Amino acid sequence: MTTIQKKAALPGQSNPIAHLTEADIEQIGYELDAIRQEVIDTRGASDAAYIRRVIDTQRKIELGSRAVLLFSAFPPAWVLGTLGLSISKILDNMEIGHNILHGQWDWMRDPKIHSSTWEWDMASPAEQWKHSHNELHHTYTNVIGKDNDLGYGIMRVDEDQTWTPAHLGQPLWCFINAVFFEYGIAAYDLELGAVIAKKQTKDPEFRRRAKQVLGKIRRQATKDYVVHPALSIPTGSFLPTLAANFTANVVRNLWSNSVILCGHFPEGVETFEKRSIEGETKGEWYVRQMLGSANISGSKFLHLMTGNLSHQIEHHLFPDLPSNRYAEIAPKVQALFDKYDLTYCARPLVPQVASAWHKVIRLSLPNGWLATTNKKNVPQQLGILYKMATGDRRTRRLLGRKLESEARAKAA
Repeated sequence: MTTIQKKAALPGQSNPIAHLTEADIEQIGYELDAIRQEVIDTRGASDAAYIRRVIDTQRKIELGSRAVLLFSAFPPAWVLGTLGLSISKILDNMEIGHNILHGQWDWMRDPKIHSSTWEWDMASPAEQWKHSHNELHHTYTNVIGKDNDLGYGIMRVDEDQTWTPAHLGQPLWCFINAVFFEYGIAAYDLELGAVIAKKQTKDPEFRRRAKQVLGKIRRQATKDYVVHPALSIPTGSFLPTLAANFTANVVRNLWSNSVILCGHFPEGVETFEKRSIEGETKGEWYVRQMLGSANISGSKFLHLMTGNLSHQIEHHLFPDLPSNRYAEIAPKVQALFDKYDLTYCARPLVPQVASAWHKVIRLSLPNGWLATTNKKNVPQQLGILYKMATGDRRTRRLLGRKLESEARAKAA
């Protein structure tokens, strides 16, 4: 049976599947298989028309926005064009690119809308992203040490990971990563950190992949920061258009990062040990996806703009199903959670983003520090944090145990 990483050591920690038998878990798998098959049996012309309509709409929004930005020296034109370009880039990234590259529309057998031919408006080449995301992240969802999407190798993502003073910078690293998210993803897809650490930068395969990334970045930068601003020169709009493209890219990056954080990092989402997936059955894999993902509740427009990753739970259960069908099956999936007494983690956008960032900040601090801090003892707590940040390992260990003990007592 799948083992949840978190131990009953800190306030609120427990094993959420302790009440399930092996038979229960396999039955969950059978019932989810039935939901998936129902969608496969009914997908067809209306689904194909949906994705073609979204692609057509995105292209028209981009074309119209870029036309408006030709006159971006005029402030209203800059605002309208930047807004439209931001929306078009988000649609290209989320509902179109992400889902096509998952193979959600391969069944249409349309060579123009196929995971093997599609390229998107992102720094990371499609082929490299498909390997790191589809093959690794979706296989090892929230398994610490296997799923690099979990914290992207720059964040502490679980209480059982040893806290070090370097983690105090985690909120800052997370924000910088959000602003330049497409480049962070490209570096992550290259496994750049591991390559540098292992001194493998001269490896021919790494150099080949790095050349692909740099070539893609060069093409994207030329399009956004040279060609389109240059087209605006006759109206004196070169700099405003350049700024508009930069702003649209940052907006897309911040939005994409927020959606991804909401999918796997809010409070209440589980993480798993490497050993928990040894000999993992299909039913156990399903349960791991259920507990390792979280949804965002909201309007149809919100779902569209998130690429339907607002239905992250359903997406991780069925990553190759058409994204427009997730809303349809979500009630059935939630009913399965209720049937087996599992927590369906879903919140509106703002509370879910806040929850994810709360966890980023909480895990940047020693276990129990935030839970034991209040207005009256802030100076004392800051003193403890200073000692842990500047002291040796023994000091951190002793003070850490004290904080965890106080947190347990407070929660009792």
